Amino acid sequence: MTYEINEKLTMKKPHPCGGREWQIVRVGADIKLQCLTCGKFVNLMRDELKKRVKPPKNEAKE
Repeated sequence: MTYEINEKLTMKKPHPCGGREWQIVRVGADIKLQCLTCGKFVNLMRDELKKRVKPPKNEAKE
């Protein structure tokens, strides 16, 4: 999966503040995320992010 700046992600487990929504701030060897509830920043390696992010819903199911 490719990640882009300003993309919003939903995590499987909530942040200690209770928020699950995150926004990508920087993309490189690791990915910097900002919690949209409290504003804290977190750096995650790509493989770790892949495990933690909730898969997107496919609205057009056939």
